[in-house]
Amino acid sequence: MKRIAGAAILALAAAGAGQSQEHGQHAHDHGAGGPVVPAEPGQGAFAAIAEIVELLRQSPSTDWEAADIGALRAHLVDMDLLVSHASVDEKPLENGLRMLIGTSGKGGGAASRMVPAHAPVLEAESGWSSVVEASGGQLIWTVLSEDNAAQIQALGFFGLMAVGNHHRSHHLAIATGQSPH
Repeated sequence: MKRIAGAAILALAAAGAGQSQEHGQHAHDHGAGGPVVPAEPGQGAFAAIAEIVELLRQSPSTDWEAADIGALRAHLVDMDLLVSHASVDEKPLENGLRMLIGTSGKGGGAASRMVPAHAPVLEAESGWSSVVEASGGQLIWTVLSEDNAAQIQALGFFGLMAVGNHHRSHHLAIATGQSPH
């Protein structure tokens, strides 16, 4: 039952995302003839939570006993800590990139939770080899591709963490109490 509800919510999310984009475009087109409504409801994490809450409230199949907005918030905080505080040393390789990621402090804790989960998703979505190892208080993430080494190097750690079209459905899965991985 939860899988059916999750699938329905994901479908609603896809439709809602298109409507949100349409609505945002129309809100700016009203000009003097109607109210101008901001497209962004505030800070990024708050906006992401607000969007998910709206999707859940619109879906009659939402399992409110499984919903966990707190888990979504914790993940969004991790995303912020990763971007703001992760310590990464990038080493270009002939066919990709090796990244040495510190695991201490707030940024390191976020990296410890996010990088091992993201690496196989990156591999599945891009076709690049993506391997994470833990060693001596750091993560060693190696991303390789014979054909896309320059792209991998240009993206670097933070760009590689952002690759993929799974983030929205991942956030929805977290908020609905499903395993996102």
